[in-house]
Amino acid sequence: MKHPFRPRTLAACLAAALPSLAAATETTLPEVTVGSRRGDLVGVADAASEGIIDARRLATRPLLRPAEALETVPGLVVTQHSGDGKANQYFLRGFNLDHGSDFATFVAGMPVNMPSHAHGQGYMDLNFLIPELIAGVRFRKGVYAAEDGDFATAGAARIDYQRQLAAPFVEIGAGQNGYRRLLAAGSRPLGEMQLLAAFEASGNDGPWEQPENLARRNAVLRLSEGSAANGFAVTAMSYTARWTATEHVPARAIDSGEIGRFGALSPNDGGTTHRHSLSAEWARPDADGASRAGVYVIDYGLNLFSAPSGFINGPAGDQHEQADRRLVWGGQASRSWFLGPGLKDSELTAGLQWRQDRIRSVGLYATEDRQRSATVRQDKITETAAALFVEARTQWRPWLRSTLGLRHDEVDARVTATGGEFNLANGGKARAGQTSPKLGVVLGPFALPAPTEFYANWGQGFHSNDARGATSSTNPADGSAISRVPLLVRARGAELGFRSTPLPGWQTSVSVWQMALASELVFIGDEGVTEPKGASRRHGLEWSNELALPAGVSIDTSLALSQARFREANPDNGGTRVPNAIPVVASVGAALDPGGRWFAGARLRYLGAYPLEETGREKSTPFWMANLRVGYRLAPGSQLSLDVLNLFDRKANDIEYWGGACTRSESASGACGGGIDGRLVHPLEPRTLRLALRIGF
Repeated sequence: MKHPFRPRTLAACLAAALPSLAAATETTLPEVTVGSRRGDLVGVADAASEGIIDARRLATRPLLRPAEALETVPGLVVTQHSGDGKANQYFLRGFNLDHGSDFATFVAGMPVNMPSHAHGQGYMDLNFLIPELIAGVRFRKGVYAAEDGDFATAGAARIDYQRQLAAPFVEIGAGQNGYRRLLAAGSRPLGEMQLLAAFEASGNDGPWEQPENLARRNAVLRLSEGSAANGFAVTAMSYTARWTATEHVPARAIDSGEIGRFGALSPNDGGTTHRHSLSAEWARPDADGASRAGVYVIDYGLNLFSAPSGFINGPAGDQHEQADRRLVWGGQASRSWFLGPGLKDSELTAGLQWRQDRIRSVGLYATEDRQRSATVRQDKITETAAALFVEARTQWRPWLRSTLGLRHDEVDARVTATGGEFNLANGGKARAGQTSPKLGVVLGPFALPAPTEFYANWGQGFHSNDARGATSSTNPADGSAISRVPLLVRARGAELGFRSTPLPGWQTSVSVWQMALASELVFIGDEGVTEPKGASRRHGLEWSNELALPAGVSIDTSLALSQARFREANPDNGGTRVPNAIPVVASVGAALDPGGRWFAGARLRYLGAYPLEETGREKSTPFWMANLRVGYRLAPGSQLSLDVLNLFDRKANDIEYWGGACTRSESASGACGGGIDGRLVHPLEPRTLRLALRIGF
């Protein structure tokens, strides 16, 4: 007898739910509801720290930047230390993820992280996201899923777009500091298929004394049939941006009055970027299981100009350019089988993933006012990654199930040095592989006072290092000898947790976790070399809650505590603390949407003080901030909304670092030398109002 198909994995549950979630975002007056499926995963999830976010969680959420949609993941923080055309800075589980080095993100089946990137390993630019099109976010933390590979050490998120909209609409937004936005989106049936189209144009100057002049253009075209669990989708995207950046600056430059709080040291930092892509996804269930496949091709480019050290090298400034041009293509395929009662209703999944980055040129150049004056290094790279994985879910008893996974990755990199006086001998080949076992055990669900499940997870994973670090033996800046680094860095993690529903409408989850990373080696794009950071260990606790109340009220809270330490002390200062590892992150959110004309949402986020250097004597200043959205539905499909960002006008810093830099006056007076160590800051944007009018058709 054939086993009837039913979605059992978290991915399958999200895919099956997406059509209803998309319909629930319709803005007609009588049917609007606000909710989430993040905690409603008893009997489905493999770990306490994974979950699903549906589109309704974003409908009332005020966002300063598109990537802040990821802050729906409990404990994840999205900030910025430069212009808004550059990838954001991310923090999670005691990791300073920089621009994405240890968190993997996928959009419409395509990877976002870029290996061997000009600015930083795993560079994850999510500025092309259109939040209104997001159908759902599936997230995991840790290294416990066989589906997740490179960069997924702290976790991974998969973002899917809608396949159809309830009605076409045009939204016009305007706000302080030159903010403007136009979004037009809609869908229509083509026989049994749906064609969705969206276009976005936006700009912003920001509060900066040097206007940001941000100009973004974004377009999406999607042809689909059926659902994510049973159908196909072909998606074309096109994104471009240009901007002028105000980089982080020495705090003493602001304190002394040399520049204002929102002032800049370098007059023409910033850049241009583009991301054009085409992807296809297909899924088909049958009586024995399900099949899935996807392919993608991405044309990507970046020219980034920055001077993070100011004027160490003289009055002309330390500006440099990091340039990246690449074609990324790849795909994945998997097959699941339901093995039937004779094999404990096990579900067996096997999959193949493949990706190749053809990096036509990646370089670091000395510049002045965006004009190249010297080539530090320039390379051509072909990097290929392939993986096989298998995962078995078995229901041993009504109260006991397990997930056993095994993944093997192979990465092959070929670097050809094409420029730079001291770089021409740094080409070569590097290859590495890793087999990563995974294990999860779930006890429950138990009735207890409330439906409850207990989870235990263990696994190994990795992040890759920049291919240039794996082949280089000479410092491209000065010709000195450097050591090559491994292409793959192993990570090992474990987690215990539980998920429960203490009262109707209240869902809670708790997890206690630990992570060991073999090395925090990172490629320093500002210098063109890989810097060894040493092995580290982390542990922490996370607690998140969802509360659905009558009259369309929902509340969510999260608390994330973590500690990050190097295994060996820094030889220069004896410290073991990992810089910029945030030990406390807390958030509270509330949404009100009874289905009438008025709706509202508010968010409060707290970031605890984190060490700026290894001893922990220098720490950031803790702060909290709040955002508010209030909306009024004028008619079905039409609404007016007001976002108040940084509601209480907190004067804090989006990010703080500790490092060497030199201001213009220090350079002119000859007091800088090789740079003055101190606090480097990028201020939080002040209270900002943004108004949006949406007109439905």
